[in-house]
Amino acid sequence: MNSLSTPSFVVYRRYLAAIGSLMAGLSVAMCAYAFHAAAPAASARLLQAAVFAFLHGLALTALAPLAQRPTSLLALAMLLLGVLLFGGSLLAAALLGLTPALAPLGGGLVISGWLLHAYDRLRG
Repeated sequence: MNSLSTPSFVVYRRYLAAIGSLMAGLSVAMCAYAFHAAAPAASARLLQAAVFAFLHGLALTALAPLAQRPTSLLALAMLLLGVLLFGGSLLAAALLGLTPALAPLGGGLVISGWLLHAYDRLRG
């Protein structure tokens, strides 16, 4: 039995795809909040976090079912964690006035996740 058909591998793919869909949906709500209810100073950060979350949510939703190896799952998990750190840091800065200290770490994880995904796709 290969890793593609193991029950845990299938479950992880489903979870990543579902989380990606939730992330994309919540980002639409964040856009609405940024446009209609947020303070003008917070609006730009909220919109940046929302766009980042939406695009990567779509990517997770589309790519997770296609994951064939543990390397691809790791790459997608890195994308998810990176978006949560990056977007969460911007969200905390906009709503709570905190510094977006985790944004660079999140951005680095997203970059690394995309590079790992590219490497995995080149493997076949």
